[in-house]
Amino acid sequence: MKAPQIRKPLPGTKANNLIQLDKTYVSPSYTRVYPLVVKKAKGLWIYDVDDNLFLDFTAGIAVNATGHCHPKIVAAIKKQADRLLHMSGTDFYYTPQIALAQKLASLVPGDTVHKVYFGNSGAEAVEAAFKLARWHTQRELNIAFYGAFHGRTMGALSLTASKTIQKKHYNPFVPGITHIPYAYCYRCAYNMCYPECDIYCARWVEDTLFRTTMPPEEVAAIFVEPIQGEGGYVVPPPEFHKKLYQIAQKYGILYVADEVQSGMGRTGRMFAMEHFGVQPEIMALAKGIASGLPLGAMVARADIMNWEAGSHASTFGGNPISCEAALATIAMLEDELMINAEEQGNRLKSGLHRLQNDLECMGDVRGKGLMVAVELVKDRDTKTPDVKLRNRIIHKAFHKGLLLLGCGENSIRFSPALTVTASEIDLCLTIFEEVVREAITN
Repeated sequence: MKAPQIRKPLPGTKANNLIQLDKTYVSPSYTRVYPLVVKKAKGLWIYDVDDNLFLDFTAGIAVNATGHCHPKIVAAIKKQADRLLHMSGTDFYYTPQIALAQKLASLVPGDTVHKVYFGNSGAEAVEAAFKLARWHTQRELNIAFYGAFHGRTMGALSLTASKTIQKKHYNPFVPGITHIPYAYCYRCAYNMCYPECDIYCARWVEDTLFRTTMPPEEVAAIFVEPIQGEGGYVVPPPEFHKKLYQIAQKYGILYVADEVQSGMGRTGRMFAMEHFGVQPEIMALAKGIASGLPLGAMVARADIMNWEAGSHASTFGGNPISCEAALATIAMLEDELMINAEEQGNRLKSGLHRLQNDLECMGDVRGKGLMVAVELVKDRDTKTPDVKLRNRIIHKAFHKGLLLLGCGENSIRFSPALTVTASEIDLCLTIFEEVVREAITN
């Protein structure tokens, strides 16, 4: 069993030199949480340029579903690279894009025919969904949620309500978007308790919003993450999406599921919305879809994807190499990785719950599959967010060779590759406990 190896204080000499060069030439808008300069990686293990070894529980922000450089993915990439690198699937035809579209459409539950639009990222998939919803419904208003992250391009950013820094100096945004509270039971915006609340956060849309300020017949779509990602890996109660979807159907409003972070097997199902028994009209996919290669997809019912030629397109979307990587990724997800995500996710949550019993600062442990978070608080009675503690834990973990990232205001996410083993889960838990105990004492 491997273990992290930190040879010298971080960052090392080579890493520090490259970071200084980066500061000279690379956009300062990027957010680097700690000074990691990667040289190579395999599975869940990363070497930096100074040959320090790290256990990666970020998976490139939930992207590397099959781990770093899985041999089956690498083989698929190399094989396609010898045949065709690019021909623009929006102007010509080629097999990988058609095959992937057929496969993605077949993965959607139910018998309804679906079609696929390809882009290069999650933001592009959301932009496509945003435009399609307007095209199909001929309506201008949309609903999104506080805490949501849908991307940084202008349409996606208009739907986003995650952090003010992401929107600073970019006004005005696309008009007609109303943000409402998500079903965040640990911090209910309405000061209610589940299940006595009867999912008030969903009922409020019809009872108050549609009655007072937002004509429902003018609403094109509700954009929602099945499980909020950047907002804190927030898992809504089981009935939330069903109630909201019923309201949407009543008024002819499209239900758009942003599965960019929660989809492609991460929660133990191909799409996280399957946990909630809802089949959205449109889905946005990216991140884990191609095991590290840039690819985004917008999947919609065929009768909804009725826009005409030239309405929307992408030069690089559906790149043949990315499509082959995605096909290989999906085969692995179906074969064993979704099952492993559920099993190892349960192991991870069980371990974190055990720690929670002994550590007052761990206010909430939540998640599905390998989309898991711990919310850090100053005390459990007031639930006061402890942002400084969260940040200390992440930095201390880095210096002990465990890579973690935050989400929400004060949570830490655990999103390892779906290939993670039980021993790697246990090693993560051991390091995490050690780091938390150190962080709360100094």
